[in-house]
Amino acid sequence: MKILVLGSGAREHALVRALAEESANHEIHAAPGNPGIAERAALHAVKADDPVAVVALVQELGPDLVVIGPEAPLVAGVADAVREAGVPVFGPSAEAAQLEGSKAFAKEVMAAAGVPTAMAHVCTNIDQVADALDAFGAPYVVKDDGLAAGKGVVVTEDRDAALAHARTALAARGTEGKVVIEEYLDGPEVSLFCISDGIDVVPLAAAQDFKRAYDDDKGPNTGGMGAYSPLPWAPADLTEEVLERVARPTITAMAQRGTPFAGVLYVGLALTSRGLRVVEFNARFGDPETQVVLARLLTPLSALLMASATSSLAELPRLQWRDESAVTVVVAAHGYPAQVRSGDEIDGVDAAASVPGVHVLHAGTARDDAGQLVTSGGRVLSVVGVGRDLTQARVAAYEGVARIEIEGSHHRSDIALRAALG
Repeated sequence: MKILVLGSGAREHALVRALAEESANHEIHAAPGNPGIAERAALHAVKADDPVAVVALVQELGPDLVVIGPEAPLVAGVADAVREAGVPVFGPSAEAAQLEGSKAFAKEVMAAAGVPTAMAHVCTNIDQVADALDAFGAPYVVKDDGLAAGKGVVVTEDRDAALAHARTALAARGTEGKVVIEEYLDGPEVSLFCISDGIDVVPLAAAQDFKRAYDDDKGPNTGGMGAYSPLPWAPADLTEEVLERVARPTITAMAQRGTPFAGVLYVGLALTSRGLRVVEFNARFGDPETQVVLARLLTPLSALLMASATSSLAELPRLQWRDESAVTVVVAAHGYPAQVRSGDEIDGVDAAASVPGVHVLHAGTARDDAGQLVTSGGRVLSVVGVGRDLTQARVAAYEGVARIEIEGSHHRSDIALRAALG
């Protein structure tokens, strides 16, 4: 199969790796990709969120399937443009991608579908924000309505900090600015990817990510500093409950609106003292959860993605999984998630990948004029360890991380620690 993957992060590297590992007969292309992806795919210097440029590339390559990784191309209508060109594409339409593109839209759909979620107020000015914050009380939860690369949410005990984040989010979007103020949800969070073809839904394995920058969930929110799967502490019926109460009702509601959702519905959950609640929807695979979920998937990924793209999930055999655990640790650049420094040399990637059970996925990497691998973004590498249990997977991942050398880099040392200890 000839497959084009759009995007340039560790999530896309994980997708490309999974596709390449399943068959030597695949011809894989990526746009724009990164140095790690280049080892598995032919790269094309095309912006992933430019529908015209992507369609031109599709017409040049003639792929059997296009896979869209990040959220921005989806909201920009790249999936629509590729479908109109007559090529199967994995990823929802621009209208359906508003489940991620607008928190307010997602709340509207959840209400129509009867999905359990946090109470919320949608605010368009700072006075409404202040009233909503006072109505819910601390801890305060403030969400930018639009896309914010996983960093549009602030959870804080400080009312002034909550107001400041809301003011910044409103100002950034001008007259279209909205923020969503929510009640705080207690309990652990879980990510569950649900693949849909607009009618049927197939769940993947659950994962948990770590959003705060530093150990013990300290510091600012990030795009994610690590993840693990499976979740030994999660209720045995969690996946079925999410399917019945969240995923299937949402897919049905989207179809009834005339905006069927075909792609991956990323359900972000909180397992609260009052039961399951949806924290957020995303319209694409999560990063870094994808890195651990795909590390455990035995079913060929291409078959799953093609079934979603061609409305044939009902014909797909039951997914098969490795009876192993996976842990990924993100190595971040100096300054992340604030002022990120680029251009630092990266050494030790091959040494890390030589650790049994370890593979390394590139995100914010590039080659300088001399060909040296250097940092070019906040989250630089995802080091993935696979083992018979979480303890073994953690040991592998952190042994890999120890072999990476980047001046000023940082990572969390507690990814999956509590779950591994039981």
